[in-house]
Amino acid sequence: MAVYAISDLHLALSMDKPMDIFGNRWVNYMQKLKKSWQEIVTDDDYVIVPGDISWATYLSEAKEDFEYIHMLPGKKIISKGNHDYWWATLSKLEKFVMENEFYSISFMQNNSFWLGKNIILCGTRGWKCPGDEDFSSEDRKIYNRELQRLELSLKSIRQNKKDDMDSEVKSDEEKEDNRIIVALHYPPFNAKGEASEFVDIMKNFGVHDCIYGHLHGEGFKNAVEGNISGIEFKLVSADYLDFKPFKIV
Repeated sequence: MAVYAISDLHLALSMDKPMDIFGNRWVNYMQKLKKSWQEIVTDDDYVIVPGDISWATYLSEAKEDFEYIHMLPGKKIISKGNHDYWWATLSKLEKFVMENEFYSISFMQNNSFWLGKNIILCGTRGWKCPGDEDFSSEDRKIYNRELQRLELSLKSIRQNKKDDMDSEVKSDEEKEDNRIIVALHYPPFNAKGEASEFVDIMKNFGVHDCIYGHLHGEGFKNAVEGNISGIEFKLVSADYLDFKPFKIV
């Protein structure tokens, strides 16, 4: 079993939304993504997809895009991006995949997932950060709410159990053995490269890896990657990865 990540798929199978207007990287992007994914990922692997999945406005319009994702190898865990207008309550999302038998797809919202022996996935959408241009009082409200959602996701770890474990909650002494991955859509840094409170929360919970998307084209220059404060950061926008899922572990 391996764990991969790739965000910002921007699928548009049910509508006319040409992506090549955003640069040559996006020419035939859905074909490139499918080919690379099938070459890299197996059915035993997990693929984390942190946001901007489909251009659909409503969940019903996104069915073809989700079918595309479902037919690709691996178990997919999807979280929300700023363009996922189709996003609904967790119960509605789970009902949607159940009715359409998209059994390889799960959603992350205030929850967490055990991906393997000691690998845990948490996350939230995130938001633009203090220090960004035009960061407003309304942005501050959304930012604070997303901080709370990340904490809820990380705190939910102790409420979840691996399938091969008994019902005992892991002790604090065992917590350090876990490899915690956080998936965000927005970078947890502002455009100046300054760390936000998202990074503080991750440090407090002993997070090992943080993946994020949202940045495209000229925005790549604002990507912060590598080990910072003991956390490995990686930009996983599909166009940045040349539409090849990135292996985390």
